[in-house]
Amino acid sequence: MLIETLGAARDMGRLNTILGVLIRHGFGDSVRRLGLVDQLERAGHVIKWDHAADLARLEPPVQVRLAIEELGPTFVKFGQILAGRADLFGPEWIAEFEKLHSHVPPVPLEQLREQLREDLGGEPETVFARFDHEPLAAASIAQVHGAQLKDGTEVVVKVRRPGIADVIDADLRLLERLASVIEEEMPQYKPYQPQQLVRELARSLRRELDLASECRNAERIAVNMQPLPWIVVPKVHWQYTRERVNVQDRIDGILGHDLDAIDARGLDRRLLAQRGSQAVLKMIVQDGVFHADPHPGNVFYLDGNRIAFIDFGMVGSLSQRRRDELLTLLLGLVERDASSVVDILLDWTGDDHNVNFALLESEIETFVDQYHGVPLAKLSLGHMLSDVTAILREHKLALPSDLALLIKAFITLEGMGRALEPEFHMTSEAMPLLKQVVRSRYQPSTLGKRTWKTLRRALVVAEQLPHDVSRLLRNARRGRVHVGLELVHLRRVGNQISRAANRLAMALIIAALIIGSSIVMTVQGGPTMFGLPAFGFLGFSGAVIGGIWLVRSIWRSSHDRDHSDD
Repeated sequence: MLIETLGAARDMGRLNTILGVLIRHGFGDSVRRLGLVDQLERAGHVIKWDHAADLARLEPPVQVRLAIEELGPTFVKFGQILAGRADLFGPEWIAEFEKLHSHVPPVPLEQLREQLREDLGGEPETVFARFDHEPLAAASIAQVHGAQLKDGTEVVVKVRRPGIADVIDADLRLLERLASVIEEEMPQYKPYQPQQLVRELARSLRRELDLASECRNAERIAVNMQPLPWIVVPKVHWQYTRERVNVQDRIDGILGHDLDAIDARGLDRRLLAQRGSQAVLKMIVQDGVFHADPHPGNVFYLDGNRIAFIDFGMVGSLSQRRRDELLTLLLGLVERDASSVVDILLDWTGDDHNVNFALLESEIETFVDQYHGVPLAKLSLGHMLSDVTAILREHKLALPSDLALLIKAFITLEGMGRALEPEFHMTSEAMPLLKQVVRSRYQPSTLGKRTWKTLRRALVVAEQLPHDVSRLLRNARRGRVHVGLELVHLRRVGNQISRAANRLAMALIIAALIIGSSIVMTVQGGPTMFGLPAFGFLGFSGAVIGGIWLVRSIWRSSHDRDHSDD
């Protein structure tokens, strides 16, 4: 039973709330299939059927989005992560996930005072020259208040909502266990990688709960952006920054979606698009650290055609190896080199023996070949990356989470560039930087560093080899060599064997009743029923009832298996 797996009584109230929302939004059958039938009665007190008929007529992606919004910040963040997984979900699902936003009222200042006193060392009105009681914005994890430092600097104070960490921890515990059960009991959902997605969610949320971590991310990107003076990252005031509160310079500019205000201010849209693309490409290709949530609300346009990025709670990172692979992929797409694209994608998606690699390779080559002869200025890297992930999705292949996050950020930013300037093409901006990075990879100094690093690794392996071989032989002599076997779905196999044994035992009992009753029928005398020997009649009746049960049990088992396969 799942309830035995979930265990902890401290999560019961939250579990009942979640079940009530799921059932109300039409997912009662899924709840039953997950072994939560015993919880339906407990969840009954939170079920509201006012809009059940209306919800039943909605499309599944819309139903899921509405349920996620009602479930709160943890699930909203989960949906926002899923919005970046075009390699797992189709366009209709991604479109709904992208609509997810937390609609939460702000926390009154009086409920924040105790926490602020602990973190700031005094009342906010005394720590700051001015502290605005009404927040500028409120989200599911934190809310932002305007303030002014004693030296006159305008700042924003971001405060974590009291108690939100406990709610998120409870939700993550439930989601982790639920994902494990889904992979075990509902194998048709395994390609969606429930446990991997929940681990990704947990990492993301725990980083966002630490407001000081957001500031460290901001400072890291600010240092990387120093060669681009038109990129602005708010300054962090560390003397006021803690895990539950941070203070940064206030950015007064034009929000990324307010195109009319851009024109009214006299800013150059094309120049803004070019500068934004240069910053993004530098983050991804050169630095390996990028803003992972660059929606228009986190981008401001300033006088002098400058661009400011805010809110670095979600930041992606790429290793040097991953950046080299990404560079090869982007160059392969831009230069229509199908073999390079195929090799990189197959490396990323792993060795899955259930995939027809020949067909996958053929489809990717056909996709890349269709761009032969298309002018560079007409190519859209965002569309090309979207099409590639769609091909992977059809083959039930998933990208590593860091790359899925990067592709989502890249597509979002390219869309913002095209909104600024419809004739803007990220490909034209990318080519000079990509070629520059490629050239730098083969400079003598870079080659020397890579060679020395490889040599050091080889020397370490060579040094450890005699010791490792000696230990292996010693363990073999002592009979301590262990072979690990991963038995998948062992519990399910045991249940199937148990059911088969029960049916066999019932079949033997039915056979014994038939044989015994046949013998009794030949004996004269004794009580009768309907003109037949009573014991023989009862034996045959029992055999008939047992046979009906046995046939029904076999039919139900076959039906459930077919339904699960579908």
